[in-house]
Amino acid sequence: MKIRDYQAWLQAWDAARGWDQVAPAHTLLHAMEELGEVARVILRREGYKPSAFPDQWQVELREELSDVFVFLFKLAYQCGVDVEDALRAGMVKADTRHPLETGAPEMARYLAQQAHPES
Repeated sequence: MKIRDYQAWLQAWDAARGWDQVAPAHTLLHAMEELGEVARVILRREGYKPSAFPDQWQVELREELSDVFVFLFKLAYQCGVDVEDALRAGMVKADTRHPLETGAPEMARYLAQQAHPES
């Protein structure tokens, strides 16, 4: 599936149900709510929160990420953003900001800080 095809499908799906009338600000709030659910799954996966079904985190994460993506794609179409074009531009930006030559030292510094945040 192409990203642009999904974005067009979602817009048509929403329009058929009248859900395209939701204000972008409310769509953003829904996306943030779903992102909180992603955070809850990750916290359980990493042992910060208890889980009744520790072997189910990947199934839950898949579902919650899908929900986040739905609202982000919806926000994009509501604001006239082509997600495929935005992702291409993001790839160029990432390559420019973080060239391959500097990647290893930056990652080593990041991982050291992650292991010892107090330093």
